[in-house]
Amino acid sequence: MTHPSRREILRSSLGLLSFAFAPIVLSADEGQERGWRDLTQEELDAAYSQGPWAPNLRDVLQRYSRNSELARSRLGEPRTFSYGDTEAETLDVYPATGTSEGSAAAPVHVYIRGGAWVTGHTRDYAFLAENFVNAGAHFIAVNYASVNDTDARLMPLADQVRRALAWIYRNAVSLNVDPERIYLSGHSAGAHLAGVAMTTDWAGTFGLPARLVKGGLLCSGMFDLEPVSRSSRREYVHFDDPTIQDLSPQRHLDRLNAPIVVAYGTLESPEFQRQSRDFVVAVRAAGKPVDRVVAEHYNHFEVIETLASPYGVLGRAALRQMGLG
Repeated sequence: MTHPSRREILRSSLGLLSFAFAPIVLSADEGQERGWRDLTQEELDAAYSQGPWAPNLRDVLQRYSRNSELARSRLGEPRTFSYGDTEAETLDVYPATGTSEGSAAAPVHVYIRGGAWVTGHTRDYAFLAENFVNAGAHFIAVNYASVNDTDARLMPLADQVRRALAWIYRNAVSLNVDPERIYLSGHSAGAHLAGVAMTTDWAGTFGLPARLVKGGLLCSGMFDLEPVSRSSRREYVHFDDPTIQDLSPQRHLDRLNAPIVVAYGTLESPEFQRQSRDFVVAVRAAGKPVDRVVAEHYNHFEVIETLASPYGVLGRAALRQMGLG
């Protein structure tokens, strides 16, 4: 299987995410923050383009790649499986330390990468694996298509993430995974897709347990697509009414069957922070268990790096949710 090179991934990521690096100043104070409907078009576009809020974007993406190379040098290459028929439908499995064929099944942490629904590959997220495998859990990074290859539609990406989770559950024995201990996380666009998975009717759609996923960590995500659809992202994503309704996790909380952690960094755009805060309020109002984690002094791209350490803001929360920390 051919993987994109580190240089190709960085080039595509920077081209999509950097835009302009002069931030448009908006108030991040919770008490004074303007609603998204009050933003100018320029402000709304900047609010959903994280590059302007992260002047060190290039350095952080290079850390992703380099630290992933180092992680693979220590852990070995992952076992890569296909969960569907297209080239994009693959997942990388890093087994828990000390497990082998015949050993007791271990819990699994499944990670959905970001990339604005366009760029990225699981190869650049191996650096997250060590925290989990050293704690006794398998780590699986899920790959999925770019909207550039799906006629600008998001539904195929959501379906791929759902099918990947169903595949993991159905192949738990061969993967040495405990099917009763599947946990999920996602970052940015991946947090949106993970949120969609967390609010999926698993029993009705897949004939699987309603609580297929036992817990989720959603970092820096988008949970209501309406404001996103009014931003410059509409230039490469087809947002129609069914897409906005069906793929906005905040509108389907009746299907949320597991506790979640919602996290974001204080250096992200105020609109991304608002999305997370409003989602937490909605989940609590629905009577569902949710914790909010605020990563102080981290921007959108830095915050996910804390998932790589048991002492990091996200790493600590994820391990605690899994009963490993």
